[in-house]
Amino acid sequence: MKIFFLFTFSTFLLSVFEQAATSAHYDKILTHSRIRARDQGPNVCALQQVMGTKKKYFSTCRNWYQGAICGKKATVLYECCPGYMKMDGTRGCPAVAPIDHVYGTLGIVGATSTQQYSDISKLREEIEGRGSFTFFAPSNEAWEQLNSEIHRNLVDNVNIELYNALHHHMVNKRMLTKDLKNGMILVSMYNGQKLLINHYANGVVTVNCARVIHGNQIATNGVVHVIDRVLTAVGNTIQDFIEVEDDLSSFRAAAITSDVLDILGRPGHYTLFAPTNEAFERLPRGILERIMGDKVASEALVKFHILNTLQCSEAITGGAVYETLEGNTVEVGCDGESLTVNGVKMVKRKDIVTSNGVIHLIDQVLIPDSAKQVFELGGAQQTTFTDLVAQLGLTSSLRPEGQYTLLAPLNGAFSDDTLRMDQRLLKTILQNHIIKVKIGLNELYNGQELETIGGKLLRVFVYRTAVCIENSCMVRGSKEGRNGFIHIFRQIINPAEKTLHEMLRNDKRFSVFLSLVKAADLDDVLSRPGEWTLFVPTNDAFKDLTDDDKDVLLRDKNALRNILLYHLTQGVFVGSGFEPGVTNILKSIQGGKLYLKTVNDTLLVNELKSRESDLMATNGVIHVIDKLLYPADLPVGNDQLLTILKKLIKYIQIKFVRDSTFKEIPLTFYSPEIKYTRITAGGSDNEEKLKKLLEEEVTKVTKFIEGDGHLLEDEEIKRLLQGAGTEYTKVTKVIEGEPQIIEREIKKVHLEG
Repeated sequence: MKIFFLFTFSTFLLSVFEQAATSAHYDKILTHSRIRARDQGPNVCALQQVMGTKKKYFSTCRNWYQGAICGKKATVLYECCPGYMKMDGTRGCPAVAPIDHVYGTLGIVGATSTQQYSDISKLREEIEGRGSFTFFAPSNEAWEQLNSEIHRNLVDNVNIELYNALHHHMVNKRMLTKDLKNGMILVSMYNGQKLLINHYANGVVTVNCARVIHGNQIATNGVVHVIDRVLTAVGNTIQDFIEVEDDLSSFRAAAITSDVLDILGRPGHYTLFAPTNEAFERLPRGILERIMGDKVASEALVKFHILNTLQCSEAITGGAVYETLEGNTVEVGCDGESLTVNGVKMVKRKDIVTSNGVIHLIDQVLIPDSAKQVFELGGAQQTTFTDLVAQLGLTSSLRPEGQYTLLAPLNGAFSDDTLRMDQRLLKTILQNHIIKVKIGLNELYNGQELETIGGKLLRVFVYRTAVCIENSCMVRGSKEGRNGFIHIFRQIINPAEKTLHEMLRNDKRFSVFLSLVKAADLDDVLSRPGEWTLFVPTNDAFKDLTDDDKDVLLRDKNALRNILLYHLTQGVFVGSGFEPGVTNILKSIQGGKLYLKTVNDTLLVNELKSRESDLMATNGVIHVIDKLLYPADLPVGNDQLLTILKKLIKYIQIKFVRDSTFKEIPLTFYSPEIKYTRITAGGSDNEEKLKKLLEEEVTKVTKFIEGDGHLLEDEEIKRLLQGAGTEYTKVTKVIEGEPQIIEREIKKVHLEG
């Protein structure tokens, strides 16, 4: 029980400390500043001052080690931490500042202008007296930066305007920085006006977007926080401001059209990056008209300018990413005194504080991907693709009301030879990169087929760390637009045109390998539909093979099949789909293991380099190698065969176990495609149809279902069936019952359908 109590109590303490930590970022950063300055003596804090300005910060680790704030070099200053002071002849700041009432404390922290105005406005008596106040006191520089007309009006009417203005900086209770929680709303001592508190993770505390530059100076009747600007009254919402600001009429129209304006009138803590009219005028007219005429796009555009968090400019000391109401993110940063959005200086006026957030006026319109047409999604790394699509007239195929997916290769994928191609051929290539439907990354699956606008079917291959379409794999950067997706690819996509067998037959480099495939009765495997990965040695791999050696290989069909089928594995494995540097273990059809990995964009199989990878076939993929593969754990029991293999394979030691034999590999590892033809009645039309079928598809015949028996009585049909030779297993007919074997038994059944 005692142990349980201790555990519960310690958990409670941790919880309290964690909650305190979340609202005490200022104090945490201050503690770090003391640690950084510990060599300077007791109670010294290290600050960073932006060069060329008077702005000083207790810095985050990131800013400290970068030696910069908002991209500008910062020098290190050592000052007494708040509440401490120097003593003559001693290091550091060993003394504490005397505690005084709020009026006297204003002088201690150097806010002498605020102290003076408190005196002449008759506020002095109040802040010297009994009570518990929090005074957000503008620094002397803050008063100097105040609009001259506003400043003059305050000073000219000290008993009312100045007195009320100073009361607006006060709260009728003591609030230390640890008490100033993010999103808190305090009521000032003037007319119940709101003070919006933000306490950021980087230690910055703001009140109505004015930064606390010296906090927690304790007084006998409260606390003083020095701030970097004079506060003005906050009354209106963001919606109210937009409705009366002439320079935001275009944004106002978009917000009304999209039904978003009302959101900005509700309670909240919003940040609005509001594009001015000039910003809208810079947009191409066609784009603006399209977006404004599409409620979904206009809503996305307006919401993309709104954050659901309040980001004052003084709190931004480096780049950070924020989610917008549209759902995507923007990066808000700073460059010296300027705010940046997505790395671009575009903020004309900042920190217009309202009762439900802050407004920054910008001179560019932010267009989210969701408001763009799919063709507009291309980035700087896909300009070659998008330029070619436009030049060759394919943009007209991408109708705004349609749904598409662009498979955009990187600029580097387009070689000079590709760009010099005949434009008709180049157009066909580009059509193979435009899918007829809108399909996102999370909708793709292995084995899926996607139809292009050119009518080609592209296959999808999904691997552990990659998604590939045909020979090319995706890189990061997929985007969703109004009418489609764009996915980025490493190479130009080359759809398969031929089977594995046809590719071997059409390339003289593989003539020896193909002859061995044929001798082993494996050419049919490479001709049939399927999903294979084939490692093909070039003729160079067999250059030491004599005719006698070849005869020895051909005589032992079982051994030959074992060797050849070690080069074949089930499944399509594109080289660039493998995780770099990681060994992938595949099982070959022979049964032995193949070890694949990619190093520096080169595919290695059993540590042998592939000279050419990812040659796509309709039934698989070919990787070209210049040596014969052989499983290291497979012994040879024949002296002649061992001698031959040693000629061809020098990169491993081949085992010899006398009289050992190769296992028999039946051709049952693949299944011929089965199709059916339904012939419902006899007659000359069906006879002609069957004759044509037999002439065109001699390797694919035949079982008749619901057919008339007289079809098989036709002499020409009989001749065609007999001429098929050994390509059939059984020729059957059905006459109102079970099939009967007629003609002869042969090798394979293929039912056409």
